[in-house]
Parts: sequence; structure tokens; C-alpha cells
Amino acid sequence: MPLSQVAAVSVSDARSLVITPWDKGMVGAVEKAILASDLGLTPNTAGTTIRLNLPALTEERRRDLTKVVHGEGEDTKVAIRNIRRDANQHVKDLLKEKQVTEDEVRRAEEDIQKITDKAIKDVDEVIKGKEQELMAV
Repeated sequence: MPLSQVAAVSVSDARSLVITPWDKGMVGAVEKAILASDLGLTPNTAGTTIRLNLPALTEERRRDLTKVVHGEGEDTKVAIRNIRRDANQHVKDLLKEKQVTEDEVRRAEEDIQKITDKAIKDVDEVIKGKEQELMAV
């Protein structure tokens, strides 16, 4: 669930965020999620407000964030490939039920592959752009 659905997020200065959960009982869950995010952020909780001090972007921190971007990109590519597999299986099931011909299956698989290739190319472009953005001083 996106953070914006459970809390108000505001910027208090250039390097800190203030998070105020809508439900006071969610403070612990939001804090726990931030700690589990593997972003190297330590939440400071005061009542129902969570403050995040963002570390300065050193060269090492930029490389760490680049690794996070690559990991998220790889996860996205895996998800795209899983969708391709499911779509191809659905087309093959239609062939078994004799609702489509073998030529239609071949065309559908080619179309699915083209869509998959474009989606993966788009993900690669986003990763490359974000990496350049992070590494720019």
C-alpha cells in the first residue's frame, strides 16, 4: 500500500521528511516498514509524527541507491516475464479448447514477445536514466 494512502508526508527542510499517519495506530507499522525498506533511513518518532533525516548523498550512498534501482528494475523485469508466461499459457489453453488456430497462437505469441521486449526496454531506459540522475553531482 502506498504511503500516501496511510499518511500525510511533508518536507520540513531540504534533507528531512515528516510523516504523519492518518491512523495513530499505524505509526508503528509505518516505522517498521521504513526500517525494513533497506534504504538506510532511521525514523525518529515523536508521538504520532515520524521524522526522517535523509543522509547527504556521498559517492558511496549514490552507488548504494543505484544498486537499489537495479534491484527494483530486475524485479520489474521478472514480473513482466511472468505476465508473458501467463499470457502465452492462456493462448495455449485457447488452442487446446480449439477456440483459436495454430497460426493465431503463433501470431499471438509473437505479439506478446514484442510487447514484452518493449516493456523490458522501457524499464532499462528508466534504470539508466535514474542511474545517471543519481550519479550526477
